[in-house]
Amino acid sequence: MVMKILISAYSCEPGRGSERGVGWNVAREAAKYHEVWVLTRPDESKEAIEAELARNPVPNLHFVYFTIPLLGGLWRLGSNGAMQIHYYLWQIQAYFVARHLHSEIGFDLMHHVTFVKYSNPCFLSLLPVPLVWGPVGGGETTPKPFWRDFSLRAKVYETARDLARFIGELDPFVHVTAKRSAVVRATTKDTANRIYKMGVSKVHITPESGLTEEEITYLTQYKMPEASRVRFISMGRLLHWKGFHLGIRAFAASNIPNAEFWVVGDGPEFQRLQDLAKSLGIAEKVKFWGRLTREETLEKLGQCHALVHPSLHDSGGWVCIEAMATGRPVICLDLGGPAVQVTKDTGFKIPAINPEQAIDGLSKAMATLAFDSKLRLQMGLLGQKLVRETYSLEAQGKNLAQVYQEVASYKIPTGVV
Repeated sequence: MVMKILISAYSCEPGRGSERGVGWNVAREAAKYHEVWVLTRPDESKEAIEAELARNPVPNLHFVYFTIPLLGGLWRLGSNGAMQIHYYLWQIQAYFVARHLHSEIGFDLMHHVTFVKYSNPCFLSLLPVPLVWGPVGGGETTPKPFWRDFSLRAKVYETARDLARFIGELDPFVHVTAKRSAVVRATTKDTANRIYKMGVSKVHITPESGLTEEEITYLTQYKMPEASRVRFISMGRLLHWKGFHLGIRAFAASNIPNAEFWVVGDGPEFQRLQDLAKSLGIAEKVKFWGRLTREETLEKLGQCHALVHPSLHDSGGWVCIEAMATGRPVICLDLGGPAVQVTKDTGFKIPAINPEQAIDGLSKAMATLAFDSKLRLQMGLLGQKLVRETYSLEAQGKNLAQVYQEVASYKIPTGVV
């Protein structure tokens, strides 16, 4: 049955990662099965969206652009606080835009996609139309023992993040959104558990990230290096919660001969990480490449044997999926999105009890992969299989279409306002 779907995507842009990529990818996949209208902002991505649709038309995909009448440029201030205020106000405006559209079109279902954040409400839930809420994340928390490695600035960030989430959970409209949703799609077990506490009974744990068939085919070109020197790589913004310091410490503890650790990215932790490598006596084995283009980053990944991604509270992200698509095993912590994405057949998920235990587990995983080339290849092949079956956008689109069919007959609870 072809339905009329309204998608709320505050961030939405083709060819991008993170929030923008999630918004665009979900909308495009949904339009393969249904007639789709997308609420988004004109000031962030309208030109890119219209250019892409001109190149590759999607007849069933329609965009409705709007911004808030007052303070519409608030998000341009650059601070996270200003962006969150703008997002909240935009969600309120989205309700009125959606209500007007619904009176004209008569939607069968609504779907909130971005931001991928469970502690902010979706006011579309107030309309008499079944709502799919998510993917939503943000329920992940850095285990307290790991805070001792953080700088004062990092501790302030973590405290502010926890406080913002606590305040968000007090918002009655967040609880209304959760309870009126036909189904909630959470990116991690941590987020799912927080949503369950709001009285929700139906939560699907599902990834926010996915790759097109073209991207998967492109990534499979990077064959496993045959060089005797084993290289591990970490990629991303150099932020304290990404856990790069744990990866470097683990590499030093592994004491693998003829091995290197590559770090691709830039950020506030750059100098601290360089100093750490020097203090551990491995500066000549750790290469910092700085910020590179996507193509250059993938080239570096293609020259390495395994990804090390010990993030402490990732909701999702593309890096683990991209690494598996190239046939690289992944070493991560058993936390957040990576713990959902990586399996025992495609990598190592290390428990995160305290820094010493985590570093020991990471270092042993590195040593295992360094000395077992057959295991690297086996995990790499199974990772590629997993990506094609689970993390291709086409597979995710089919799954979403099934969810839509199940939700279409959902009865919205009465008495929840």
